[in-house]
Amino acid sequence: MRMPYESRFAEIEPLLARVEKPSRYIDHEWGTLTNAEADYRVCLIYPDVYEVGLPNQGIAILYSVLNKQEGISCERGYVPWVDMADLMREAGVPLLSLEGAAPVASFDAVGLHIPHEMAVTNLLETLDLAGIPLLSADRGEDDPIVLAGGPSVYNPEPYAPFIDAILIGEGEEHLPEVCQAHRRLRDAGAPRAEILRALADIPGTYVPSLYDIVVGEGAGAHGHAVPRDGAPAVVHKRVVADFGATDPVPQSIVPYAQLVHDRLSIEVLRGCARGCRFCQAGMTYRPVRERTSDQIVSAVVAGLERTGYDEVSLTSLSTTDHSCCTAVLDRLNRRLEDTGIRVSIPSQRLDSFGIDMAARVAGEKKGGLTFAPEAGSQRLRDIINKNVTEDDLERATRAAFEAGWRRCKLYFMMGLPGETDEDIVAIAELADRTYELAREVVPKGQRGGISVSVSCSVFIPKASTPFQWCGQTPDEEVKRRQQLLIHSVRNRAVRVHYHDADTSLLEAVLSRGGRDIAPVILGAWRRGARFDAWTEQFDLARWEEAAAEAGIDLRAVAGTPYGLDEPLPWNHISSGVSKGYLAREYRRALDGITTPDCSRTSCTGCGVCPTLHVDNILAGDRK
Repeated sequence: MRMPYESRFAEIEPLLARVEKPSRYIDHEWGTLTNAEADYRVCLIYPDVYEVGLPNQGIAILYSVLNKQEGISCERGYVPWVDMADLMREAGVPLLSLEGAAPVASFDAVGLHIPHEMAVTNLLETLDLAGIPLLSADRGEDDPIVLAGGPSVYNPEPYAPFIDAILIGEGEEHLPEVCQAHRRLRDAGAPRAEILRALADIPGTYVPSLYDIVVGEGAGAHGHAVPRDGAPAVVHKRVVADFGATDPVPQSIVPYAQLVHDRLSIEVLRGCARGCRFCQAGMTYRPVRERTSDQIVSAVVAGLERTGYDEVSLTSLSTTDHSCCTAVLDRLNRRLEDTGIRVSIPSQRLDSFGIDMAARVAGEKKGGLTFAPEAGSQRLRDIINKNVTEDDLERATRAAFEAGWRRCKLYFMMGLPGETDEDIVAIAELADRTYELAREVVPKGQRGGISVSVSCSVFIPKASTPFQWCGQTPDEEVKRRQQLLIHSVRNRAVRVHYHDADTSLLEAVLSRGGRDIAPVILGAWRRGARFDAWTEQFDLARWEEAAAEAGIDLRAVAGTPYGLDEPLPWNHISSGVSKGYLAREYRRALDGITTPDCSRTSCTGCGVCPTLHVDNILAGDRK
C-alpha cells in the first residue's frame, strides 16, 4: 500500500514566474474532487497542456466516476509546456498531480488518455517527467500500473510497449473494475506479472505484454498479435448499455484560466450510424444511445447552476440527429429566455432541419455555420457514403443566408479513395457556387459581411473502418492537389485552408503501423519530439531520422494498401463492428453504392448490437 504524500507544490512555485502561463500549474479550481481517506490513488493525465485537456469530456467523466468509488481517490495531470518541462528537468522536479502536487510516480495507477495519434510522444514525455520507466517491460514492483484509453486505441500497437494495460471502448464501468481489481490484488501482495495477467481477464482490457508479435511470410506487413497465457484472442470494446443512467453533468471543475472550450458541455447522445466510411468514431462509438429530453433539460439547468457558465454546448458526433432535438431546443429556449445564456451545437446537418436547429440556438446572434460535404463530387460522396447531395448543400446554405447568417465554412477531405483531379476542382466549384449563392440571397447593402471558407484535411486511413485497407495518398501528391485546389478557386473572396501534409503523413503511419513503429516513436521523442499536434513544435525531420535508425520507411507504412485477407496489426482489437461488414462496405465503396443509416431504416448488419448485446436506443417520443 502506498503511503500518502505531502504536497510538493513548493518545488514548482519558484518556477512559475519563469514560464509563459503559470495558471497551468496551480490548483485551487472550484469543484475539484478527491477522497483524502482513500487508500488507492489514480492520476488521470491528458497528454496536452491544461487549457486543452481540462474541457475533455472523457477525463471529466472518469474523474467523477472514480471519485465516487469507495476507497479510490482520483487526481488529474497535464503535460507541462516545453518551458516548464525544461525548467522541471533542470531543477529535478518530477511531474506532479494537479490537486495534491504529489509525484505522479507515487500513485497506484496512472491513466493516460489518447485522444489522437499525434499525442504519442507526449505519452513518453509524461512518463519521463514522472520518473516512470518508458517501457512496460522495464517497470518494477514499485512502479504504478500504466493504463491507457480513449478514442485512438483501436490500433494500439505502435505505442503498446509503453503501456501496461489498454482499456478498449467506454470507461465508465470498465476503469473502476480495473482499479478495484488492481486494488484487491495489490492488497493481497500479488506480484506485477500476476496483476497484469488478472487484468487481461476483465472484458475490454488489452495487456500487450501477453501477446507475441508474429512476423514473416503470411503474417502481414507489420506482423500481428498472437495471445499467450490464456489471454483473449480478440479484445472486444466495452460499451455502456444504459447510457441514460450515466451522469449527464460530470463536469464539476471551473478553472481560473481561459480554456480552448470554455463552456458547459452536455453529451446528449452517444454513437452515430450514418456510416461514413472514412469515419473511425462513427464505427467505434456504435450503437446510438440517446438521453431523454427531460434528462437533457434538467442536466443543462443543473450544470449551469453548478458552474456559472454563460454557454452550454449539446455535444455528440451529430447532435441534430437526436430524435427529440426540436423539443429539447424549444424547451431550453423557454427555460433560458432573458438569461443571456447561449446554447450551441457543434455542427449542422446539410438539410433544412439542420438550419432550423441552428436558428433555434442562434437567436439574434448569428455567427458562422459549418457544413461538411467532405467531397466535391457526388461520385466521391457516394464512395465515402456521405449520403448528401449538391442540392442538399444548396438548400442548406440558401436557407442559412436567407435566415441571416453571413459566414459559412465548408469542410472537405483530400486524398479519399478514388479521388481524381476533377474531384479537387469540384471542391473549388462548390465553394465558388456557395459564395455566388450568398451574393444572390443577401441584400445588396449587407454583402460586405459575406464570408465563405474552405477547410480541407487529408484523408487518414483508420483502423475499424471500411477504408482501413487503403493506403494514404503520397504526401508529395497531396501537396500538388492542395495547390490545384488553391488555383481552382476563381473567387478571391473564398478563403482556402488545408492541413499540413507532413503531419498527415505521420498520423497515417501511427494509424496503420504495428508494434514495429514503437522504436520510431521512442527515437523521435529522444530527438526532441513533443507536442507534435502543435504546428510550431512539429518537425518531420526528427521522425525521419528515427525511422531511418529503426529501418522503417514512413511513406511505405502510410501508403501501402493492405490486402483484404492480410492479417492487420489490430486484428485482435474489436469495436464490435464485424470485419465482414467492413469488407462489404469497402466493396460497396468501390462500386459507389451507398448504405443507409440503420437508426432511420432497418439493420444494415454491422454486427455491433448482437456482439455487444446493446441495441440502438432512441429517446423517441419520451419526454
